[in-house]
Amino acid sequence: MPSPSQLEDELFPSTPGKFKIERAHTMNRQFHRCFASTSTMFLWALFLIALTASYLSFQSFVDSGSRYFSASWGGIQWEKQPVSSAPTCPWPSKNAGDGVVGVDNFNNYYDPSLKKARKNLLKGRGIFIVEGDINDNKLLGKLFDTVAFTHVMHLAAQAGVRYAMENPGSYVHSNIAGLVTLLEVSKSANPQPSIVWASSSSVYGLNDKVPFSESDPTDQPASLYAATKKAGEEITHTYNHIYGLSITGLRFFTVYGPWGRPDMAYFSFTRNILQGKPITIYRGKNHVDLARDFTYIDDIVKGCLGSLDTSGKSTGSGGKKRGPAPYRIFNLGNTSPVTVPTLVNILERHLKMKAKRNVVEMPGNGDVPFTHANISLARRELGYKPTTDLQTGLKKFVRWYLSYYGYNNGKPV
Repeated sequence: MPSPSQLEDELFPSTPGKFKIERAHTMNRQFHRCFASTSTMFLWALFLIALTASYLSFQSFVDSGSRYFSASWGGIQWEKQPVSSAPTCPWPSKNAGDGVVGVDNFNNYYDPSLKKARKNLLKGRGIFIVEGDINDNKLLGKLFDTVAFTHVMHLAAQAGVRYAMENPGSYVHSNIAGLVTLLEVSKSANPQPSIVWASSSSVYGLNDKVPFSESDPTDQPASLYAATKKAGEEITHTYNHIYGLSITGLRFFTVYGPWGRPDMAYFSFTRNILQGKPITIYRGKNHVDLARDFTYIDDIVKGCLGSLDTSGKSTGSGGKKRGPAPYRIFNLGNTSPVTVPTLVNILERHLKMKAKRNVVEMPGNGDVPFTHANISLARRELGYKPTTDLQTGLKKFVRWYLSYYGYNNGKPV
């Protein structure tokens, strides 16, 4: 019996003309016996096409069934959870008793256990969190069919300026494609919800006019992250114009506090100081210290709630616009930029430990030398008034950090 390699050599010769004439005559005779006439060949072709179509249909059925049975959402019992988490209530109710349903994909950009801990905290308050991706239009459609949402607070995004150099696709996937998926489902809903979403102070990019105002140019992004957020502002404007969605974009300025992101400087500095590891502090041109408009999480939350309460209604229904709808953009910052070395000084006092500082020139990784928010518009329209300075905010963060990660007197328990 010929080996597989011999069969392959015979059937797929690497050298043209390798087939002998006798072998070709033999194959011709075999083909003539199988297909004695063109009508027989036609019938065989129809049979093969039908067989292939049947297989593909069956495979599609199997794949669909597999996705259905493996999905972590759907079914009567599942539907009861978002319904009970988001009971109908009048709006605005000044956020007292408003029903809330959350969606998170719990990816591993940073430690998912911290995200799960947040989920458990919310679960204890009766808030249902769906584990899913905002790019999943079937999941979002199911949620909107189950609950008539009046508002959407869209905070999901791929964050971080430097990580965009490692994984640029994740920013397009979450910050652009995910946003469009959410807007598509929202514009087709009846009634349409009002949407408040997280843009970023990063959209100001290379702008050197301070403080940054909403009317300033935002056409020079310094990072891919910033570019995706700028694109989000343009995309949301389009959906507001065509479909009548009420849109409010919030440009957050360096949000910090308990339960925050471990990739942020204040968080990683705290971790490294406690572990006795060096921290890297960037400085700008001419040895100028970088500065940020650090904004405590509680102040950001107040701005978000003020945006929801004043968002106005969408004017479309079932994807059709019936009139103009609000489109707004606000800065949410603290208006008091603080240099990064000063941030480290404050952490040292609260941790009662000295940092091992490694000061280097800022690389070209998308960071900007400073941020500074003009919040006069948010003050006027939202009643936004930040009240937490960096000294007070970091004290609260350090207290949470030591408790959450099990430290006692600066040492792990």
